[in-house]
Amino acid sequence: MTRAVSGLMRWRIRVSGVVQGVGFRPFVASLATARGLRGFVGNDGAGVFIEIEGAPSCLEEFLDALSQQAPPLARIEQLVVDRSLDLDGSAEFRIVASRQGTGHDTLVSADARTCSDCLREMSDPGDRRYRYAFTNCTNCGPRYSIVRDIPYDRANTTMATFVMCPRCRGEYDDPLDRRFHAQPLCCPDCGPHLQLLDGDGDPVPGDPVEATAALLGAGRIVAVKGIGGYHLAADANDERAVTLLRSRKHREQRPFAVMARDLDQARELCEVGDVEARLLGAPAAPILLLRRHSGAKVARSVAPGRDELGIMLPYSPMHHLLLGAHGRPLVMTSGNLSDEPIAFDDLDASKRLGTIADARLTHDRPIQTRVDDSVVRVSGGYPAPVRRSRGYAPDPLGLPWEFPREVLACGPELKNTFCLGRARHAFLSHHIGDLENFETFSSFTSGIAHLCRLFDIHPEVLAHDLHPEYLSTKYALDQHGVDLVGVQHHHAHVASCMADNGVEGPVIGVAFDGLGMGTDGSLWGGEFLVADLCGFERVASLEPVAMPGGALAVRQPWRMAAAYLERAGCDFASLGVRSRNKSWEDVLAGARAGLNAPMTSSMGRLFDAVSAVLDLQDTVTYEGQAAIELEQVAAPCETGRYEVAVAAGMPWRIDAPGLVRAVVDDRARGTEVGVVAARFHNSVGRLVLDLCCRIRDERGIGAVALSGGVFQNRRLLEQCIEGLSARGLRVMTHRRVPTNDGGISLGQAAVAGALDRAGGARAPGGS
Repeated sequence: MTRAVSGLMRWRIRVSGVVQGVGFRPFVASLATARGLRGFVGNDGAGVFIEIEGAPSCLEEFLDALSQQAPPLARIEQLVVDRSLDLDGSAEFRIVASRQGTGHDTLVSADARTCSDCLREMSDPGDRRYRYAFTNCTNCGPRYSIVRDIPYDRANTTMATFVMCPRCRGEYDDPLDRRFHAQPLCCPDCGPHLQLLDGDGDPVPGDPVEATAALLGAGRIVAVKGIGGYHLAADANDERAVTLLRSRKHREQRPFAVMARDLDQARELCEVGDVEARLLGAPAAPILLLRRHSGAKVARSVAPGRDELGIMLPYSPMHHLLLGAHGRPLVMTSGNLSDEPIAFDDLDASKRLGTIADARLTHDRPIQTRVDDSVVRVSGGYPAPVRRSRGYAPDPLGLPWEFPREVLACGPELKNTFCLGRARHAFLSHHIGDLENFETFSSFTSGIAHLCRLFDIHPEVLAHDLHPEYLSTKYALDQHGVDLVGVQHHHAHVASCMADNGVEGPVIGVAFDGLGMGTDGSLWGGEFLVADLCGFERVASLEPVAMPGGALAVRQPWRMAAAYLERAGCDFASLGVRSRNKSWEDVLAGARAGLNAPMTSSMGRLFDAVSAVLDLQDTVTYEGQAAIELEQVAAPCETGRYEVAVAAGMPWRIDAPGLVRAVVDDRARGTEVGVVAARFHNSVGRLVLDLCCRIRDERGIGAVALSGGVFQNRRLLEQCIEGLSARGLRVMTHRRVPTNDGGISLGQAAVAGALDRAGGARAPGGS
């Protein structure tokens, strides 16, 4: 049968993007059936394939609806249409079996919070899924955390061992049902079940959710198995319980996340605007950093000394049931000891969490990939990721350039993520953590193997940090048969911001962070670069000072205060920070002799030094704590600042010791700590403005990329954006990946791809 005889047409349509596991095939079938079209739709390793025939006008209408009315979790990256097929006389439109062996170019959906339809069923006593903790459909539920391979079919997920009952099978096979081909589909008769185990591992009788709520109400700590791993839960308003959790988890001061029952309860705790409300209710359901109300009913130990709380809403049916039964907000922190990866395997959880939790609320659906909660902050009216993981990974980041060869970027040591690059996609991994122990490094290597297998990526180029002692660097150097690209840490920061914004450069890159290995062997961190994706020039930098004790100075900011005060020629005998630290002179003597005192230009270490000088933090228990304390106390309305000298040469040297001296002198005059802290912030913001304008005038570059962990400081970031924009500069910040080291791997991948496109014409470097 031909088109000429019938007046009909048959098209072949290839759809790529996030189109598996999101109800796309039933959506296609519904569109086609409603328009009287015939043919078939199916999944394969490259996405969704469609052959469809009918009247040309109906086909055009179908194509328009396909791209404009896709399911909530779907994202179409590309539609390719072949209009030249001969008719085959199909009698109906049907969904066909998935095809194997055609490559792995499809994209896997991230895990998604429970949808309103499923919640409605769970709340209906007459529904068979009433209070069922694993209710899901094609619009919600686990995806990335359970998928083992693609095509995304049940056999390739951790649900493979759960055989659907006849009623679930009927829903699964019905094109008109919301659960048509929903791979995690199940019900109380055929799906996973919750179980509460006591401290000895024995089952606790009764309803697991109600029994867990009772334990939490009695001040107990419970390990709770969620979608991507275990949480440790405690009543957020119970000071004794939260303090006990801190002690057992060895997490002294770092804030805990809090799960509120619903948006109204979140508003009782924090300021929630329209943007924040949308983020809390979005499918990704991240932890959102919000300004807390002064009278928020949470224990002081939840977030000591912080004016923010990390708030999330329930994102799985089990969470909804538990928060509904308990009623009050719960601490929901990662199920681990500090510095370890979260537990996700049941046997591992029983061993590692047994000394922390009094009981364990678990279930029998295996987790394939551990996925931490994502963390987001709203800055300048836009969401900015702090940690990109559950709900976002492994959604690809579209780029305007091609990767000529497939790339693996291994990322940094701290807040590690890795990144795979192929075609015009960058696949940023879930949050791995700090690569400082065997468990986290194993998570790193297994994560690489899993994502490479999932997307059928075989890297030919490996990008890595320049620091030879990073485990991610050592991993890269141990690989064979690949081309290696070393990418300087701060160039990677700036390149990450450029890739995040789809810009090749050149830009003025401002990279402020804790530290990273420079091309001269010293530790950089307060850098102004002129950069494109292929390379950079170091134009300005903080004057280097010693880091007495090396890595110990990160945990003990008073050491940085000592180094800065001595370099500034300050009389520190009367300062509180000096009197509290008795080994002050010995530490400085070692630094003068060059004993374990590497030089650093780090802006993060400068913030640490000022925090210690102002008697805020001598020692810290988590990265960035001293700088956070400094931001917390800064007077909000203070506009004063200090002059910061910049010496000529290349790179220009910024007189950071002189800035510390100004801080000391101002404090000595009796100026309040909050005012001095604000003036310090204002001085750094003005420094960024002045130097970027100077570089713009000398180099003719009108775009600025701000990156690095220091720009998590909301006050500094917003000052820089406002000031630079007012001077006519285009300001780029991070919107899709973290500004901290969690976004480094994207920058490494972008640099490796650019060098590949340029034929390796210019290696990254700087002076």
